[in-house]
Amino acid sequence: MKMGEEYLVKLDTFEGPLDLLLHLINRYEIDIYDIPVAQITEQYMSYIHTMQQLELNIASEYLVMAATLIEIKSKMLIPNQELELEEDEYEEEDPREDLMRRLIEYRKYKEAAQNLKDRELETNQIYTRPPVNLDVYKNENKPVENHGEVTIFDMIGALQKLFQRKKWNEPLETTVERQDIPIQERMDQMLNYIQQANRKIFFDELFPSPVRSHIVVSFIALLELMKSRMIICEQETNFSDIIIYQDAEDQLTD
Repeated sequence: MKMGEEYLVKLDTFEGPLDLLLHLINRYEIDIYDIPVAQITEQYMSYIHTMQQLELNIASEYLVMAATLIEIKSKMLIPNQELELEEDEYEEEDPREDLMRRLIEYRKYKEAAQNLKDRELETNQIYTRPPVNLDVYKNENKPVENHGEVTIFDMIGALQKLFQRKKWNEPLETTVERQDIPIQERMDQMLNYIQQANRKIFFDELFPSPVRSHIVVSFIALLELMKSRMIICEQETNFSDIIIYQDAEDQLTD
């Protein structure tokens, strides 16, 4: 990245605004049939703001959904006007109805896709060759890990809390001389830090500098390490701190 250039990147991990809304609904244990529009809009816009702070290339569909949420919120603030007709009673449609239907349909197809993926993984475990003694590969001390437990939205949420705790919201430090670091170099630095720590570290530890360019590169480097399964990120419960560490077996192969 050359001096003075903006760091723009589009992440394939984002599946769309409906995926973000479902993440928020699950995270805050919201009833999908009775969505509190004011709360969900505030949280959604908070995520969009964080993505803009990182100068991520936000797809237009995220901004369209933001406008839709604001429109629904404004309609919810207007007092209901009951119109009495002689023959039929007019009942105004809930402004959330269309969004609710879209979310339910999206969740249905997403769960179906996940079921098909799970079945494919199960099928891949079926072999026709004769049994082979695999004791030599057995490692009884290795725990079963779930590399996909922490999502991209969890990482953005952790970055939001980082900004709040360290008061980096606005403005970020701009008076120091800018030092651009290639993503691969930052990945190596982070991996080395994790290995030297020889323990589970907290998310905040990988963001020591308030310089925006350093935050952006660090965030992308962390996502790349997750994607390549070089590190493991875990979050015990919603809103708890994200902890990061390297698989013990991976360290032996370095």
